[in-house]
Amino acid sequence: MTYRYRALRFSIAAAAALTGIALLTVLASAGTNSPKGSETKGRAYYRQMCKDCHAKGAKGGEVSPLTKTQAQWRTYFQKAKHAGGAEPLTKYMDDAKLLDVQVFLINHAADSPQPETCGK
Repeated sequence: MTYRYRALRFSIAAAAALTGIALLTVLASAGTNSPKGSETKGRAYYRQMCKDCHAKGAKGGEVSPLTKTQAQWRTYFQKAKHAGGAEPLTKYMDDAKLLDVQVFLINHAADSPQPETCGK
């Protein structure tokens, strides 16, 4: 086998390996991507549209990011039901706002790295 032939085979093998690694990286991250929403907007929407009914002593009962774990918030938004399952969440805000509120609540849930009460 000549030197040029071995170098060419090595180059092709290296390129294939790098392509495979890149593909595996893309595939691995595809399943873990979270929905893209704005945590900042979500906090504002929560305070504007949810907090009046979900403050301590209010008719909807106290609800804050700390009320649930991240998994519980994900389940809540997957079901997309409000008022004990009686109403769709979309009755209160559109899908884009719901996504932002979801990101805020999950990112600051009781078991998150940055739990938050949603301020006073």
